[in-house]
Amino acid sequence: MRTGEPLPSVGDVLAALATGLWHWDTATGLVTVDAEAARLLGLPAERTTLTESQTRARLHPEDWNEITGVVPLAVDEGTLAEVRIRIMDERGQVIRVVRSRSKPSFDPDRRTYELVGTLQEVTEPVPGTAAARNAVTGDWRRSREAFLLDAGRALAEARSTAEVLRVAGGLSMPGFSPDGLVVFGVEGDWLTIIGHHGHQPGDIRPFSHMPLAADYPAAEVVRTGRAVYLSSPEQYETRYPATWPLVRHFGRHSWAFLPLTVAGRTMGAWMAAFTYPVAFTPDERAVLATVARMLAQALSRAGAAESERELTEGLQRSMLPSLGPEIPGMRVAARYIPTGGGLQVGGDWYDMIPLPSGRFALVVGDVQGHDVRAAGLMGQLRIALRAYASEGHRPDAVLSRASRFLHGITHGSRDEHPSDLRFATCVYVEADPATGLLEIARAGHPDPAIRMADGTVMMRPTAGGLPLGIDPDADYPTTGFALEAGETLMLCTDGLIETGGHDMESGWRRLRAVLEEHQGDVETLADALVQAVHGPTSHHTTGPLADRREDDIALLLLCRAGDGCRWDDTLTERPKVRRTLLSVAQDEPDRIAEARHHLRELLHDWLCAEQVDSAVLLVSEMVTNVLVHTDADALLLAEVTGDGDRRRLRVEVTDAGDDLPHKRRPGELASSGRGLMLIELLADAWGVDPRGRGKSIWFELYEPDGAGGVSGGVSEGLARGSDPAPPDGPAPGAA
Repeated sequence: MRTGEPLPSVGDVLAALATGLWHWDTATGLVTVDAEAARLLGLPAERTTLTESQTRARLHPEDWNEITGVVPLAVDEGTLAEVRIRIMDERGQVIRVVRSRSKPSFDPDRRTYELVGTLQEVTEPVPGTAAARNAVTGDWRRSREAFLLDAGRALAEARSTAEVLRVAGGLSMPGFSPDGLVVFGVEGDWLTIIGHHGHQPGDIRPFSHMPLAADYPAAEVVRTGRAVYLSSPEQYETRYPATWPLVRHFGRHSWAFLPLTVAGRTMGAWMAAFTYPVAFTPDERAVLATVARMLAQALSRAGAAESERELTEGLQRSMLPSLGPEIPGMRVAARYIPTGGGLQVGGDWYDMIPLPSGRFALVVGDVQGHDVRAAGLMGQLRIALRAYASEGHRPDAVLSRASRFLHGITHGSRDEHPSDLRFATCVYVEADPATGLLEIARAGHPDPAIRMADGTVMMRPTAGGLPLGIDPDADYPTTGFALEAGETLMLCTDGLIETGGHDMESGWRRLRAVLEEHQGDVETLADALVQAVHGPTSHHTTGPLADRREDDIALLLLCRAGDGCRWDDTLTERPKVRRTLLSVAQDEPDRIAEARHHLRELLHDWLCAEQVDSAVLLVSEMVTNVLVHTDADALLLAEVTGDGDRRRLRVEVTDAGDDLPHKRRPGELASSGRGLMLIELLADAWGVDPRGRGKSIWFELYEPDGAGGVSGGVSEGLARGSDPAPPDGPAPGAA
């Protein structure tokens, strides 16, 4: 071209450069292309106008989605929209790859976009070369999609702010990975640092408390809600000269500052810094923006979860009491474990209450449900129980008043929905430290358990009534027995028994094994019980109902000093005596079945099963005799002494009646008179001892050397004509 000649037209220049021109107006939905652009799209080389659907048919579907994502981003940032596009033929084959560069504009009134841009054919770089790193190839897209899926999953699973920052610091972006990350937060008018990766703690101190008005990219991002991309140190120094001296010594070459936005509110900023130059193409910006959005959501969820945990832990601490001063001769240990999911405080609770009499009360309860209302009712009910107990009422009166109180607050409102009506189970124990005497009232709660001095564990049947809050006039009878020296009382909610998919029976067997094998003090025993149901071993002992929802756990242990319960040193040898005491009143004939069950629990490890059957039969006979032939109550005392395979069982049934039993010889059709005959046939030794007031009938059984031996048994007794009692009813043949 000679000097002074006119410049060629734009169309001629573009044609010489094999560059096509196109125009797209989303308001009309039409795309106009010149002859070169039409040729690049695989159409006849002539100017033409296409609809959006016709244009879309010539492009790879992934690239069309890329265009629709890059255009709004370029408008927001005031930059060019640049995309590599694969052109498809009618058979769906890629015929060429072109690069599209356009300048989009947005009409806020019509909410439409208008783009004017160019198309130019490009050569796909060889995979693995330096040029391939920035190419928008199919492999790059697949890598990016896989990265975003993995990043989204990892950030969604993060439960705390620290875990979110750890995940963000470990992200490896496809084709470009930052070596320095900082997450900024906002407190008032100040920029704070929530977390960082790739920096020493002292290096970021100048940025840890910076005003939002500062000339710093992160502050500008928080103020405007728009990202800032700095591709070179020169660009950083030019735009932010005030803070460049603080950044220069890090040796970075490119920076991206993106807003952390949740629900339209900018909660902070995220900085990604690179040690090598990054052009921040639209594809790279799209990846960074997507990660920033996921990071903001994850931080918001983690912050809300941490606030909820802090709230519920504070609520839990305020609702659960301390155990108070030590009790002479006794030790108390308690645990509360919230369920693993949802609200971290529920309706379970425990309490220890000093009483005006000098005694103290132990309470374990469970309000129906696991939500905020259950937690609120638990707090109200615990306070009410403490108030009634502190007034000096007996256990039955305390529970009766508590039931009326709960019924009043759950049934008293006219607006109360039937689904909001709640009840609570509870066990209340009044203990005398001097004598070990326990008085127990129970409201629909699991029975307490006793670990004896020799390690034997028994469920202790107690009288009970309806759960609290169901019937305001419900009655709660009490059961009294003594906690012997060396014995431990366990009170718990059903969560301790049923956690891990167990029912009451299989869960109790699991706890019983832990109680019997434990050798430490009461605190380590409490930890062992919780670990047994929540620790790794519980996964190997799941119950038959594996899909059962987990529940809170409240546990309370009371230990009376003795050979089986020490806190000065670890017990090295179990005592050789186990003993249990049970009373059966005249108006409680149903407790004969409890007495039989109680004796079986005491003899759970007895070698000879037939002797256990014999003992249960004889106890049923002896207690029934007292209730039938006297007007007194029966007191059952069972004691196992000895060690190893040669032990002795002694059972005494005492009553206040003066009439001594006499052995008779009933006829074949007689319905009674065989009681002493059975004792003589089945027992190794027996007798009747008069007392100062009343009498005592006793028998003894001696454990054989091996399980195969029999020394007195049901089979032997039946061979001689005896008739054992049914398992759940009074024994026939009372003497």
